[in-house]
Amino acid sequence: MTDPTAINSAVVAVGDELLFGMTVDGNGSWLSKKLTEMGAPVSARWVIGDDPTAIKRTVLTALGKSDLVIVCGGLGPTSDDRTRPAVADLFGLKLVIDQGLADKLHGRFSSAGHGTLPTNNLAQAEVPEGSIVVPNYEGTAPGLIIEEGKKSVVLLPGVPHEMRLMFDSTVTDYINQRFQLYLNPILHRTFNTSGIPESLLAEKIGEHVADFPSDVSLAFLPGLQGVSVRLTTTVSSGEGIANLDFCENLIGPHLNPYCYSVGEKSLIEAVADRLLIDKKSFAVSESCTGGFISKLITDYPGSSRYFKGAIVAYDPATKSDILGIERSLIEKHGIVSETIASAMAEKTADIMNTDFAIGLTGVAGPEGGSLACPVGTVCYAVAGGGRVVSFRKRFMGDRTSIRERATQAALFSLFQILTKNTGLR
Repeated sequence: MTDPTAINSAVVAVGDELLFGMTVDGNGSWLSKKLTEMGAPVSARWVIGDDPTAIKRTVLTALGKSDLVIVCGGLGPTSDDRTRPAVADLFGLKLVIDQGLADKLHGRFSSAGHGTLPTNNLAQAEVPEGSIVVPNYEGTAPGLIIEEGKKSVVLLPGVPHEMRLMFDSTVTDYINQRFQLYLNPILHRTFNTSGIPESLLAEKIGEHVADFPSDVSLAFLPGLQGVSVRLTTTVSSGEGIANLDFCENLIGPHLNPYCYSVGEKSLIEAVADRLLIDKKSFAVSESCTGGFISKLITDYPGSSRYFKGAIVAYDPATKSDILGIERSLIEKHGIVSETIASAMAEKTADIMNTDFAIGLTGVAGPEGGSLACPVGTVCYAVAGGGRVVSFRKRFMGDRTSIRERATQAALFSLFQILTKNTGLR
C-alpha cells in the first residue's frame, strides 16, 4: 500500500474518441464519485488513446501512485481495442482462451440470430493467465482483474451502462473484500437549491462556516439547474453523521426557502413526489422552451400518474387559436409578458382539466430581442389552488442555457406553491 492506513485509486480512460473530443469521459467522473464514496479516493485520472505503449506506460505510472487502478475502454473485438493485450504484456502474462467465456459468446450470437461467432470476437474470451473475470451481463466484453502484490488493476469496457452495471454488481464487492481494512468512506450531504445565485447563497450561510467542526468542509456547486451546497466529512463513524447534522442545523434555516431536495433527487422528482402525495395533476403550455419542460417531466418514469400533457404554443396564433387567448390581450401586453404567461397557465389548466398548470413565454435568442424585451427575458406563471402567480426574469447565457434556466425556474415555482413555500420571487 502507498499508505499503510488508507487506500487511493486511479482511473485510466482509453479511446482515441476521447482525445479527439468526440466523446466526453463520463466514465471517469462516475467512477471518481463511486470510488470516493467507497473510501478509495481518486488520486489521478488519465485520458489516453488506443496506443499499447501509452496504455502500458500510463497503467505503470498509475500503479506507482495508487493501490487500485481502474482502466475503462479498449476491450472490444476490433483492431483498435488494445487494452487487454497491452496490460497483459505489462505484467508478463500470457493470454489464454477462457472456454466458459467462449461458449457464452457463441451462445449469445446464436440466440441473437447472428449465426456463427466472428473469429475476431473470440479475442474477448482471451484472458491474462491468473486474472479474475468480471461478468458482463449486458455486452460481450468481460471485465478483468489482475492482482500484483497488494495492488489491483481492473479492466472494464468503455460502454457506460455496461461498465456501471459491472462495477456495481461485482467490482464494488471485490474492492470491499480486497481492501476492507484500508477503506475510509467519505460522507457527503448535499442540499439542492434553486432561485438564488451562488454569491447570495454563500453570503447567507458564510457567517456560520467558522463554527463548523474541523473535519467538515463546505462546497458550492453551481449549474444550470441551480446551486448545490455540499457538506463533506472524512469521519465516517457516528461522529461524522453528528457533525453533519450540527452543520445542517446551522445553515438549514437559510437554505430552506430555496432547497427542493437533499441528496441526488432532482427537481422533477421532488415535484413528482409532492404531486403524488397530494394526489394532484398538472399540465404545461410553453413557448420558448419548445417542449423542454414536458420532456423532462416525461423522462421520469410514472409521470402519467400526475402529468396530463403539454401544448407547445410557439407561434402567437397557437396561443390564440389553441389556448383561446384573446388577440387583443396579446397586442396590448405583448407576447412576452406576465399577463400572457398567466393566461397560458389558466387556459391550460382548463383545457387539460388539471389542478395546476405552468405557462411560459420568452425570448431564448440569439435573435428576437429588443430594448424592452432583451434576449433572455422569460415570463412564466403557475395557476392552481385558486390563484395565479407570475414572474418576469432575465436569464443569461446562450439559447440552451436560457431554456434550461427558464425550465428550472418554472418548475421550482410550481414546487414552492405545492409546498406552500413562496420563497424568493
